[in-house]
Formats: sequence, C-alpha cells, structure tokens
Amino acid sequence: MDRRKERRLKLELPVRIWGVDRMARPFAELVRVRNVSNRGAVLAGVRSKVQTGEVLEVQHGASRAQFRIVWMSLSGEAGIQALAFEPPIFGMGIGIGLPKVFEMVGTG
Repeated sequence: MDRRKERRLKLELPVRIWGVDRMARPFAELVRVRNVSNRGAVLAGVRSKVQTGEVLEVQHGASRAQFRIVWMSLSGEAGIQALAFEPPIFGMGIGIGLPKVFEMVGTG
C-alpha cells in the first residue's frame, strides 16, 4: 500500500533546474521530471553534484518554484519537495501543461 499523501502522475516532462552544487559552484541543466504531484516529483538525469537538503529552482514552461532535495540516487535521480508557500508548477489540479492522457499512480 502506498503511503503518499498526494496522488502522483506517472508521466515525464522536461524541466530546467539551477542552483549551487556541493562544491559551491552554480549550475543549470535540463533534466526530466516524473512521478509528479503538486508538492513533489522525481528528477531524472541530474548530472550536477548536488546533495540532500539543498534547494533548487525548478522551471516547467513559464512556471517556476523552489524545491528541496529530499533524496538522491547514484543513478542521477533526485526526489524533490516544494518549499512551503511555493505554487504548484506542474498543473496537477487544473491540467495546465499536462498531456491529455496520463496514468494516476500512488493514490495514497
């Protein structure tokens, strides 16, 4: 049984991320986001040397918000969670920017 508090969408979207890596160097890169909810997602294809607890800017289309890295994998995946009071940028509640066909996962 899934313990998540929010529904997640099983989809993949391109996003731009930027911030400061663990060596205190600024970075920006294009990655993919998947397993999306209003408050979090999984980033795939992260090449920068980031670590848990760091804050990233994430941009999807014209929308952007700050997210904290809550976990990292050796394969370049990162679980991210939106900071308090940041707006949802993936359009979960209203369907903006999402494909017309998608699969709901993790009804929690």
